[in-house]
Amino acid sequence: MNYNYLRYFSILAQLEHYTLAAARLEISQPSLSSAIRSLENELGVSLFEKVGRNIRLTEQGRYFQKKVDAALNELATATEALISSQEKAPIVIHLGFVSGSLQGEVARQMTACIRENKRVRFHITEGSAKDLMDLLRQEKIDMAILDVTVRDRNLHFRNLRQRDFYVAVPAGHPLSGQSSLKVGDLVHYNQIGFSHSMDKSFEDWASHQETHSHNFIYQVNSVSGALSLVAAGLGITIIPDECIVPIDKITYIPLQNRHQALYLCLVYDRWLDPPVWDFAERIVNAVRNT
Repeated sequence: MNYNYLRYFSILAQLEHYTLAAARLEISQPSLSSAIRSLENELGVSLFEKVGRNIRLTEQGRYFQKKVDAALNELATATEALISSQEKAPIVIHLGFVSGSLQGEVARQMTACIRENKRVRFHITEGSAKDLMDLLRQEKIDMAILDVTVRDRNLHFRNLRQRDFYVAVPAGHPLSGQSSLKVGDLVHYNQIGFSHSMDKSFEDWASHQETHSHNFIYQVNSVSGALSLVAAGLGITIIPDECIVPIDKITYIPLQNRHQALYLCLVYDRWLDPPVWDFAERIVNAVRNT
C-alpha cells in the first residue's frame, strides 16, 4: 500500500475538501483525486461520498481514518526516535594492535579523535598478528596495527613507520652502563619475553645467531607488565621505541641493527562508516609525519 496515498487520505479526511487538501499537500487536485481512487480500488470500498459540491467520509472511511492516523503517528514517532538515536548513538571503532604498538602517536590520535567527537568510542583488542588478522577476516575488528605482513588478497597493509628497539635493564645491572647493545650481548642474562608476536620476532632475530641461546624466564602479555618485572630486578626486556617511558630504576639502551616496520591492516573492499575510515586515514597521516 502506497505510503503517500495514505498520507493524502489522512489530510483529505480531516478537511473533506479536495481543493484545500491539495493545497496543503502541495500537489494538484487531479493527482489527489487519482490517488484516492487508486486507494479505494485497492481496498474495494468507497472512502468518501459526495454531498452537493462537497465530500464526506463514508462509514468505512471513518473507520479507516482512525487506523491510518494511528499508523501514521506511530510511524512518525518511530522515525523521529530513530533519527534522534542515530545522531546520539556512539561511534565504536574496533582497533586491534600487537604489543607495544598502541603507545605514542596512535594513542595521541585516539585521544584527539575523542575530544573532537564526543560520540566516538574505541574497542581495543591486543593480540598476536595472526590472531588479529583472523579477527579482521571475520570482520570483528575494523583495523589492526601489525608488525608483520602476509600474502593475502583479502588484506591491505599500509606502511606506517619503522620502529627501533631498546633494551630495558634494571638499575645496577651489568649492562646498565653500555651505550648500545647487540642481540648477542643479552644471551647470558635473564630475559622477559612476550606471549604475543613480539617475542617471536625477537627469537627470529636470535635464530640468526646460531651460537646464541636466549634465556626467557618470564612471558607476559604487555609492555607495562614486562617493565614492571624489569623495575623489580627480575630480568631485562626488549621494547620498541614508542614504549619508552621514564621509570625509576630502569635504563633504556639502544639495540643495534634491530628494526621492525609497523603496518595498518584493513580488509580489502570492506565498507567502513565514514568516521571509522577517517580515523584510519588519520593514523596513517599522523604516524608517517612523526
